[in-house]
Amino acid sequence: MGEYTGLLVKSTAGHDKGEFFFILREEGEYIYLVDGKIRRLDCPKKKKKKHVIPLLWEKQSPGDKIRENKRVTDEEIKHFIRCFKREDQVVRR
Repeated sequence: MGEYTGLLVKSTAGHDKGEFFFILREEGEYIYLVDGKIRRLDCPKKKKKKHVIPLLWEKQSPGDKIRENKRVTDEEIKHFIRCFKREDQVVRR
């Protein structure tokens, strides 16, 4: 398991720029991203590590389950990202 696995990240490049994802796994310079909606657990997005920014998140999240190799669902991931976006918008106003 890599050091970034399970982290919540924001894409900084590509057509998905500005979107939030969880890192499902790492392979060298690449990471595999899931958002539970378009990029589901069965079909993660392959992206270079340099094209994302890790976000700090202190609350329990699906990323904890990913790091611990526990079962996580697309619905959990999708719900967490939706709530995170909502909180982020409230904080920035």
